[in-house]
Amino acid sequence: MIIRPAQADDAQAICDIWNPLIKDTAVTFTDEIKTVQSISDLIKTRDGAFFVAEKDGAICGFTSYSAFRGGPGYWRSKEISINLAPNARRQGMGGALLKWLETHAREQNVHSLIAAISGENPSAQSFHQKLRYQHIATLPEVGFKFGRYMDLILMQKILPPLGDMP
Repeated sequence: MIIRPAQADDAQAICDIWNPLIKDTAVTFTDEIKTVQSISDLIKTRDGAFFVAEKDGAICGFTSYSAFRGGPGYWRSKEISINLAPNARRQGMGGALLKWLETHAREQNVHSLIAAISGENPSAQSFHQKLRYQHIATLPEVGFKFGRYMDLILMQKILPPLGDMP
């Protein structure tokens, strides 16, 4: 498996992983289907903080981080996202991707990573817990999809610094 920065050419493969999760599951609260153009734009706006896992020439997962809330006081905190193709799960790829993302974040002096997880996705909660993310909050019934309200679980990891931070 190779982990590398995402490129615009990866957008279709990312759509192929993400869109079934949007259409068929409650792991994300959005119902907006991703397009090649929207993913290409997202890769550009993440400013290097978007990575893919590639195995045997095929994209099998992706991870990224983005701003957590607005304003200058939050710049060292980021919200993360990670998604894997069904055939790539439970093979260590998710852990490898997330560790890669954490290293990148540390290199950018990020202090805190936050995962916002659907309350209907216990496997994601368990995955993050195994990687030392701590449950910090449950926001009851803040998501709405498929005609029902759902909880949002916030999990956080404080990153050790890579040396002196300004």
